[in-house]
Amino acid sequence: MKVRVRFFAQFRERYGGTHEIDLPEGATLLEAVRHVIGRERDEDSVMDRDDRLREFVILMKNGVRIEQEEVPTINLEDGDEVAVFPPVAGG
Repeated sequence: MKVRVRFFAQFRERYGGTHEIDLPEGATLLEAVRHVIGRERDEDSVMDRDDRLREFVILMKNGVRIEQEEVPTINLEDGDEVAVFPPVAGG
């Protein structure tokens, strides 16, 4: 299945903007992010050295924000879009 993964702000600079990827049926949101970022793990990475999503990362599936604890269990379907954001600040 084909899925689009988009990175924003400083993540875009690090990983590139939009990635069209092929994943097996039943792949999860977390697997899609891992597929794009590869094995890179440091203090500025989307994932930590234990291969867990950093708590400050915001993920959306098709425009709907996904809570951190749900990320590993959310399955993707052909044509889905995943958005990856750094923390949002402002006032």
